[in-house]
Order: sequence, then C-alpha cells, then structure tokens
Amino acid sequence: MLGSLRIDAVSYDHPDAARLIEEVQQAYVVRYGGRDDSPVDPAEFAPPGGLFLVGYLGGIGVVCGGWRAHGADASTGVGTDAEIKRMYVTPVARGRGLARRILTELERTARAAGYHRVILETGSKQPEAVGLYRSSGYTEIPAFGYYAGSPHSMHFAKVLDAGQSHG
Repeated sequence: MLGSLRIDAVSYDHPDAARLIEEVQQAYVVRYGGRDDSPVDPAEFAPPGGLFLVGYLGGIGVVCGGWRAHGADASTGVGTDAEIKRMYVTPVARGRGLARRILTELERTARAAGYHRVILETGSKQPEAVGLYRSSGYTEIPAFGYYAGSPHSMHFAKVLDAGQSHG
C-alpha cells in the first residue's frame, strides 16, 4: 500500500464501503459479542442529507466513515446535527493517522453542508476510538439513539466552528 491517501465519496452500499463495514461489524463481534444492529438506511448517507467516504491507499479501500442528518427539525425535515457512523480503519493500515484524516474530512463536509455540530456513539471497548474523539475535541454528551441505554455506549459531540481550520 504505497502512495498518499485518496478520499472518495461513495454510496453506503458501494463494494469497498460494504467490505469495510463488514470488517467493522466483525470487529464488534470480537469486542462486544455481536454485530451493531442499530438501524441504518443506506439512503441516509446520500447527499445532501448525508455522506459516506472511503479512503484509498494504492487503490485499496482502507478507511471509511460517514455522517447522516440526526434530529430532524419538525418544520423543515432538516437534521440539526450530523451523526458520524461506521468509522473504521482496516488493521493493515492502522497507526498512520488515517482515522484522524477521515474524521477531519467528515467534519469539513458536515460543516460545508450547514451542520454546526457532529455527534457520535462509540463503545467503551474501543479505547482507540475514544482516544481519537477526545483528542479531536469531542466531549461527552447525554446518551441518544439506539444505544442510549447500553452500558458500553459512550456519546460524544463537537461543535463545528465555521472559522476553524484543520491541517
């Protein structure tokens, strides 16, 4: 896997996205004893209300993540937050800062789509993810969504300042 990271917007059910999502599901089985069974509609990750990204090294998809509108306003149907889902780096590509790069791109695209805050849920048995989010400026928030009552679930948010810049 040589070369620089190329990040493409793809459909949630694109073959490379589907492979990486299946890998993350198997990682959940190992860490939690089961797959993430929260409801996910692939259409939620299609623009303008969502986005799914795959990062490629040497033409191989090695990192992914997406965001979808969350908490739709009753009068407009537009989400008030962007919820990050399915952040994952394949084991052979870890330790290169790729998760941080895809997270930065997810934040940038959510901000460009008009969202002022991103939220996410992760698990306490994923210390790498928790560390990434905390070091990227995320703070814990009250539980929300499908895993709100789960003892292993952790919920985070970050306000996206329109003027902030990421290197």
